[in-house]
Amino acid sequence: MPDTKPHADGERVLADLNALRAFGTYKTGVHKPTFSEPHRQSLDWLVCKLPEAGLTGAIDGIGNIVSTSAKPGPKLLAGSHLESQNYAGWLDGPLGVVYALEAARVLNADPSVQGAVEVAAWCDEEGHFGSFLGSRSYVGEVTEAEIDAARDRTDGRTMRDALLDMGLAGRPRVRAQPGRHVGYLEAHIEQGDTLESGNLAIGVVTSIVGIWQYRISFTGEQNHAGTTRMAVRKDAGLALARFCVAIDERFPAACGARTVWTTGRITLDPGAPSIIPGAAEMLFQIRDDDPAVIARLEQLLQTMAAEVTAKGPCSVAVAKIRTGAPAMMSPGIQDAIEAASKALAGGRSLRMPSGAGHDAQMLATIMSAGMLFVPSIGGISHHWTENTADADIVTGAQVFVDACRRILAGQLRA
Repeated sequence: MPDTKPHADGERVLADLNALRAFGTYKTGVHKPTFSEPHRQSLDWLVCKLPEAGLTGAIDGIGNIVSTSAKPGPKLLAGSHLESQNYAGWLDGPLGVVYALEAARVLNADPSVQGAVEVAAWCDEEGHFGSFLGSRSYVGEVTEAEIDAARDRTDGRTMRDALLDMGLAGRPRVRAQPGRHVGYLEAHIEQGDTLESGNLAIGVVTSIVGIWQYRISFTGEQNHAGTTRMAVRKDAGLALARFCVAIDERFPAACGARTVWTTGRITLDPGAPSIIPGAAEMLFQIRDDDPAVIARLEQLLQTMAAEVTAKGPCSVAVAKIRTGAPAMMSPGIQDAIEAASKALAGGRSLRMPSGAGHDAQMLATIMSAGMLFVPSIGGISHHWTENTADADIVTGAQVFVDACRRILAGQLRA
């Protein structure tokens, strides 16, 4: 028998994404930092669109939108975020919000579907003011003191001032209602090239990596660059450089199959060409979905630091400044995405971990959660050239809507 169920409207999905792209356009991407005017315009756009899906919602006191439906039956929460990294891509975030909106428009109006999709847009997933402040607020993990202390990483503006400028000061923050939702589903571009290189249409996310960050400090002796003999120098910058090389030499024997590590920032003190650096610092990050692997690598870092300190001439100290537990995605939601892919994408799907952090890992602390990926052209993201083929966007929307239908129908295993 032919499939007569309503499906996603691909042209409408593309039109919505391009409407959001018009707010804060930068080259072929967007510049839409948290609480900027383009971000405000994007939030207002979504609030105006919600009635099309039988939903009501407003911007809450931390910049989230969490809509509600009066339709009887189970409720599925779905969404992503609307702000961007600075001078970055147009799909990272909005794709998941638009897919959720489309699923709500299609399924909430379908009398054969018991229940409804409720759309969410989480504020500051990109971390302009903090770490997942919007979704963490929803699950009850953000204190007023944390908001008081939050500052924009680019210009230092306080979050309280930004909320005031947005007209959100004093508004309550929406919190999760225990038991309201059967789960949470999020869609995203892959931000890598696994799907594209494998000619695949859908990524079924199995886990979201934890992110651990370290400050590694090197202490030497500041001195004159012209008169200090090489044999007696205590060059903290040189010690740092050698340490970076040593990490790349020693980590492969201790890491997991998908572990990644990055030195994201290096600073030298005083950083002048005629002065030997007396101190140096690097910010270092490790990502994996297995805490045991992280523990092993963290111990290796400490061992390497102790070895350098013992040998001299500089000392090294490793301090952990961020811990991010990985999140496992619901097996049942994975099954629903894969079944939808078989029905609408020729089964061209792959179960895979996410190497980037997402709001879904916060939601997974209080409910079943899942994620769907679509291909990224060239694996590029966090850059204004980020893109996905229109055909892949439409296929992803079709699969997302069908996966939502299956989840609401209770076609899940534990």
